[in-house]
Amino acid sequence: MNKIRAPIITVCGHVDHGKTSLLDVIRGSNIQENEAGNITQKISFSIISKENIEQRTGNLLIKSGINLKIPGFLFIDTPGHAAFTNLRKRGGSLADLAILVVSIKEGIKPQTAEVLQILKTYKTPFLIALNKIDSISSWQKHNTELKESIESQTISASEEFQEALLTFQGNLREHGFDSDLYYEVSDFSKKITIVPCSARTGEGIPELLFVLAGLCQKFLKQRLEISEEAKGVILEIKKEKSMDYVEAILYDGHLNVGDEIAIASFGEPIISKIRALEEIEQLSFKYKGVKSVIAASGIRIHLANKEGVLPGMLFQKLNNNLAELKKAFKKEVSGALDLDKQGLIVKADSLGSLDALMRLLRQENIRIVKTGIGPIGKGDLISAKANLDIDPLNAIVLGFNVDIEEGINVGAQGVKVLMNDVIYKLIEDLQKWKKNRQGEIEKERMLGLASICKMEILFEYVFRNSNPAIFGVRVAGGKLKVGQKLIDDKGDEVARVKSLQHEKESVSEVKEGQELAMSLPGVNFQRRLMGLKYLYSEISARQFKEFKKNKDLLSFSELKILQEIAVIKRRTEEGWGI
Repeated sequence: MNKIRAPIITVCGHVDHGKTSLLDVIRGSNIQENEAGNITQKISFSIISKENIEQRTGNLLIKSGINLKIPGFLFIDTPGHAAFTNLRKRGGSLADLAILVVSIKEGIKPQTAEVLQILKTYKTPFLIALNKIDSISSWQKHNTELKESIESQTISASEEFQEALLTFQGNLREHGFDSDLYYEVSDFSKKITIVPCSARTGEGIPELLFVLAGLCQKFLKQRLEISEEAKGVILEIKKEKSMDYVEAILYDGHLNVGDEIAIASFGEPIISKIRALEEIEQLSFKYKGVKSVIAASGIRIHLANKEGVLPGMLFQKLNNNLAELKKAFKKEVSGALDLDKQGLIVKADSLGSLDALMRLLRQENIRIVKTGIGPIGKGDLISAKANLDIDPLNAIVLGFNVDIEEGINVGAQGVKVLMNDVIYKLIEDLQKWKKNRQGEIEKERMLGLASICKMEILFEYVFRNSNPAIFGVRVAGGKLKVGQKLIDDKGDEVARVKSLQHEKESVSEVKEGQELAMSLPGVNFQRRLMGLKYLYSEISARQFKEFKKNKDLLSFSELKILQEIAVIKRRTEEGWGI
């Protein structure tokens, strides 16, 4: 039988439900106190040895007759839940098993729901650490095994615990999972195991490690066998003290300093020699320099060539197998390149995140025309802008866990950018925006692309008198657009809007209540506008009739402006718009 590696266990769940605190108890550290805002800022690895597991589980392993074969656990703590999606490899999840940490009193929160969806998508086995049992009123920690402690609680504590447990199990069932407490599960392949625990008091931690060990030995033996091929996943690209390296997980085989590896990319594989290797130390956050490392382990790799290396990409040791790896890598990234002829633009922080986001978008029948890894750049906005003429509902860039490149003026492109670090929330925001935008498009089409607008001239903000006149206005109602023809309160034509600037950025349109600078060509402000207070959008009698026909699409202020324009027009043209 081949050598067995440590199972890779990812710890995930909603922010502030105690993922890092739980791991702190297991490894005897206090990283939680050192994190900004007590929220994990980066992925961290923890290696727990077989000996440590045996020590922490006490008599539980002995009583159950389990002879521990695995060399330990490689735990991965992730920021919130987002990095969980990075933890994937060809054929599914990189994690052999996941611990979903849930606060007993708060239950399934948005990020918990998303993790459940991702676990289901990747078919990753998982158990639930039902944390913060010490928050149950009158809960007492007993120096006994957890089962006995639960059964020894006072009536009031027991009732509160059972109520919270049943509520949680009911919610879990709504997500498609049946569950039971760890000591009541008869078939671990059919029910999700729940281990109540407290990261604060340490109660339930031995049982958590015990259940993990049992599940790994029973269901994952074959998966844990180490092969000859060194394989891993790049998690992050780091720079510290002028020294660049990549943080990665080696999930199969062994790797040596001096080995040459191929790293997947959207084009040709990136080939690089390993200059130096560092491995995470047991029960520590420190790395030590090593000559070789065996799976599974959290590692830092110092590469000779790191140009174009992206998070989430696979790597493998080169062994006269480049042609074979090219095919395998191409297949790996093919999902991210499987695009539609039309659709929106999607950016994510890693290949894993991109894959998860695309899968969930496809489930909602949302088409995608372009994807990428990294911050949203000018090219993404230009691609979205091209959609304005094809399908304005696709004139949008979705960003998952990414930023916008510095110096980019989003407003100038006239496209929508939506960003979030919760995938399902991002999709929810997209659907809401699409619904609202669809309503606007229908309104624009129905009303011949005309806009109703009334603006108040701000005489204290005159930036240029003429050629063109540039001055401040406040949109009193409706929507002001570039290219719109304006009239005064006598119905006389003033000019077409040349450009608009809001908060020092050029924009194509502005809404009610906003103040901005407007540029009008061929107008001398002093001579033409000094006696006026308001300007209005010009509309034809035909457009007015269309507006009246579709008044249910107009806001209260737009209806009021429409009436004012009618009064202005009828002063010189009796029966206008009737």
